[in-house]
Amino acid sequence: MHGRERAHHERDNNRLVRPFEWGLQFISDHVNGDDPREVLRRHSEQAMAQSEEFYLLPDISDFQLQGDQLTWTSAIHTPAAENNLARARYFPVKPKKARQPRSAVVVLPQWNAQPESHIEACRIFNFIGMSALRLTLPYHEQRRSHDLQRADHLVSTNVGRTIQSMRQAVLDTRAAVRWLKNQGYERIGILGTSVGSCIAFLAFAHEPDINAGTFNHVSGYVADVAWRGLSTRHLREGFANHLTLDELRDYWTPISPVPFITRLPKMGHRPMRFIAAREEIPGHTAQARSWPAQQHAAANSVDVVLRIESVAAGAHISGRGDNRVPDFTFDSSGP
Repeated sequence: MHGRERAHHERDNNRLVRPFEWGLQFISDHVNGDDPREVLRRHSEQAMAQSEEFYLLPDISDFQLQGDQLTWTSAIHTPAAENNLARARYFPVKPKKARQPRSAVVVLPQWNAQPESHIEACRIFNFIGMSALRLTLPYHEQRRSHDLQRADHLVSTNVGRTIQSMRQAVLDTRAAVRWLKNQGYERIGILGTSVGSCIAFLAFAHEPDINAGTFNHVSGYVADVAWRGLSTRHLREGFANHLTLDELRDYWTPISPVPFITRLPKMGHRPMRFIAAREEIPGHTAQARSWPAQQHAAANSVDVVLRIESVAAGAHISGRGDNRVPDFTFDSSGP
């Protein structure tokens, strides 16, 4: 298993060690030479205190569906023009096969996913009577600028840009949910893998129109994965000694799942499933295994099922590994 994980990691030889940047311009319009640590600390504190506002989706007026391609202007404007057009691929179920009530799943693939990643999962959802909408993450595929070989700007050594990119991904996800609701879907689930599971959970914790969630290869804190992961060693090298893991975890708290667990009880009973691999990166599995206890500490009414699967951890992070999705639960118990 370890050998397979390393093989997947070594197959991608285009990872670049990029210079460390605080990236304050991506989170604040008025920095004024302030201490970057203090700016990021205040930003994190404010975002956590007002997360409803931080993840608030404005009106979207330009949804366009051409064939199976859905596009709209992303709620977050970034310096990369290609990235500002949000994209998703739509897999409508045939009317004769559609289950009632009408159901759909928003699918969020892994970091550096290729265009065909998770397409088979969308077709499986069609087979069991549900439509699917597969989101293109920020800086991925057509949203990636020509100077990039990988989706480096989604999670990077630029602290502020990573915050902006992950927030953008959550708002794009909420926009996808809104479009599905506008099409008349009554029940909407969400499936996320790797960084997609983090984005999916953040959306799940703020979007009441999501009725169920499966979070595949989950981790509690983005900073820990970036700092300790096999496929993120180039990030750790770029961070160098500019900051500590504790500092990074603090700055990236608003884009990490665990701090938002306490939001779930007030959003009502919704089925959830968390999936983690036995051969995960250090700290990753331990966090995933602690989620059920934290969930039940927040509210006994929240359903949590943790499945520990023997799937190589490096495969999904690299974007070129096994695209199987171990489990689906959108037809499980719930309102």
